[in-house]
Amino acid sequence: MSAELLHAGLGWPVAVALLAVSFVSSFITVAFGIGGGAVMLAFLAILLPAPAIIPVHGVVQLGSNVGRAAIMFRHLYSPVVVPFGIGAAIGVALGGVFVVQLEPAAIQIGVGCFILWSILAHPPAFLRRSASIAGGASSFLTMFFGGTGPFVATFVKAQGLDRMGFVATHATLMTLQHLLKTFTFGVLGFAFAEWVGMIALLILFGFLGTLAGRLVLTRIDERRFRFALNSILALLALRLIYAGGAAYLSNWPNGPG
Repeated sequence: MSAELLHAGLGWPVAVALLAVSFVSSFITVAFGIGGGAVMLAFLAILLPAPAIIPVHGVVQLGSNVGRAAIMFRHLYSPVVVPFGIGAAIGVALGGVFVVQLEPAAIQIGVGCFILWSILAHPPAFLRRSASIAGGASSFLTMFFGGTGPFVATFVKAQGLDRMGFVATHATLMTLQHLLKTFTFGVLGFAFAEWVGMIALLILFGFLGTLAGRLVLTRIDERRFRFALNSILALLALRLIYAGGAAYLSNWPNGPG
């Protein structure tokens, strides 16, 4: 495999930076339950061509979550997997139809508000019971926004699992979602072959980050884990709301943009 294929034409300085981010983002996700996918997305948005951001993020997160789900499989809360997968298949299919027709800023603000609401209020019964709705809504959104891990985390959090069960279940559900998303982008014509070397390296470094993060996860107590999880979710939500609001203002006729 040539060097050009390994770094996908980005150059080794950019490629090495992305490999480091892949390691750190997977470490964050395993150690604290959530947040690494958004970190990875933020750096990809800076360093990759715009058309490649969401598809590459999806397949890298697929590889990362497969490794995470595999090493923690015995902690999986299995009753939610099949209904979530059915909902995810419907959501991704609908998202593939409308992928260029929704306003990204509106999606960012909506997801951010939902996450904040899930932290500050007790999730309603329908969300705790409906894995299919969680799978459908988050998978529809992921086709436009990419980083819907926090949305899925609010559903998994509502199941009342311990920290090991939370990470294992979240990783499994995200594996399903990213697998369906990657397949859909392939059908829509994204040229994954041009990125195969870079993607493989990102997945490898992400798996190493998963192994390192697991060492921390087994040593953190439940109370600190819940505090860290809610804090990260709140910060991500505020970031989404800010980004969406800034995008609206930049396009407003009399706004700052």
